[in-house]
Amino acid sequence: MSHRVCPWWIGYLLLSPVRRWMQDPVELLRPYVNPGITVLEPGPGMGFFTIPLAQLVGDSGRVIAVDVQPKMIAALKRRAGKFNVAERVDARVTSAQSLGVDDLAGRVDFALAFAMVHELPSASRFFQEVSRALKPNALLLLAEPRGHVNDADFAGELAAAAGAGLEVKARPEIRRSHAAVLTKR
Repeated sequence: MSHRVCPWWIGYLLLSPVRRWMQDPVELLRPYVNPGITVLEPGPGMGFFTIPLAQLVGDSGRVIAVDVQPKMIAALKRRAGKFNVAERVDARVTSAQSLGVDDLAGRVDFALAFAMVHELPSASRFFQEVSRALKPNALLLLAEPRGHVNDADFAGELAAAAGAGLEVKARPEIRRSHAAVLTKR
């Protein structure tokens, strides 16, 4: 499995209206996101999911988006301002070694890991950090693109998640993706 980070300029392609038609972010997220909650989104790119997340959490909610690429975070911040949700989005540049979310321990209601775990050097370390940030019984929606992640690699990610205290609660259908909803035990 490749551990190469998607180039920052691909972020513009990921914002495509065609993608929105294939994977409507509001439709995908609405079952898991309510007003007032705290959401963690590692690898947000330029905010394909971040902006809808910020709209769904409302004025009293918060989205913490962390990415290793400063250009992605800069574009995300610009888009959040354009959509009038900047005050709800805490966009952070992080490192490949850590999400940099120790300040969120036990405070996150929902996490979204969409098409990014396969880019990391250690899925186990990622799931450990996300698990520490999640509240008990909080949810993580994990989705990986079938074009980049095969069945065995996705099973390996689920095993790494289990090792971090996350168990599969559901296996939603997401177009062109492997997907699982995990809960913190």
